[in-house]
Amino acid sequence: MMSGFSRLGALGLLTAGALLSATACSSGTTEVAPAADGKPEVVAAFYPLQWLTEQVGGSDVHVTGLTAPGVEPHDLELGLQQVSDLQDAALTVYVKGVQPAVDDAVDQGKSFDAATAVTTIPAGEHEGEGEHGQEEEHGHEEVGYDPHLWLDPSRMATVATELGERLAAADAAHAQGYKDRAARTAATLTGLDQEFGKGLGICTTRTLVTAHEAFGYLADRYKLKQVGITLDPETEPSPARLSEVAKLAKAERVTTIFTEALVSPKVAEVLANEVGARTAVLDPLESNPSGDYVSAMRDNLKTLQTALGCTA
Repeated sequence: MMSGFSRLGALGLLTAGALLSATACSSGTTEVAPAADGKPEVVAAFYPLQWLTEQVGGSDVHVTGLTAPGVEPHDLELGLQQVSDLQDAALTVYVKGVQPAVDDAVDQGKSFDAATAVTTIPAGEHEGEGEHGQEEEHGHEEVGYDPHLWLDPSRMATVATELGERLAAADAAHAQGYKDRAARTAATLTGLDQEFGKGLGICTTRTLVTAHEAFGYLADRYKLKQVGITLDPETEPSPARLSEVAKLAKAERVTTIFTEALVSPKVAEVLANEVGARTAVLDPLESNPSGDYVSAMRDNLKTLQTALGCTA
């Protein structure tokens, strides 16, 4: 039987294929259909932004999600038609640093980078993490911050308010409707934020060991500590990183290693076995969940409460 270190070392040789197994073979885009009814065409780069845009835009706009369901947003590639559609849209809603292809294609005069509406946090760094770190692979070095801001409902509420203003400016005839829906959406998100604050107020442990570092904003908002096995879903964790995470998980008595739907659970499962923990799915909401944004976040809250031993 292999020692703990040997098992973790051998695991490093398996992770590249395992972590890449969720990558789609196609470009992962959806066609941006023309708005035949004359409504403004708004493109949302990936699911959480699509949900938010639909809430704020309502029936006054035609919203298209650029990333197909089940596709990692980071893997998105654009064809010539998608680039043309982005530039023709009345507004494109995106987060700079998530999808380099979108960053390069958007018309800056007709786009809304949600990261500009909130206070961002620095991107994570791991020494010796594969050949390419998260920043180089996905453009985070260029932006200098963690782009996963949608996992904090309070920041999403701020984005909703600003999105209402942007849509009102792009379609003055329906300006009040956009602002009213933005206010209602922000209120819903503020309520969700309060649920998280109460639900994660008193916990046995406050350490999250996650498949990749997507939950920095959630941790920042609710005073949790995120420890990512990798910086992003496609980075191969080194044996040294795996050993480091295992040691920390044991020291902090972590009971759960979190994985996610679009990433192979193999790494998390072996690590959980090594430290005597279980695994559970924590959804980074990078693709369409079974419900919607709010229900998926509430599912995350329940998962966190169980894993962290929280009492409301």
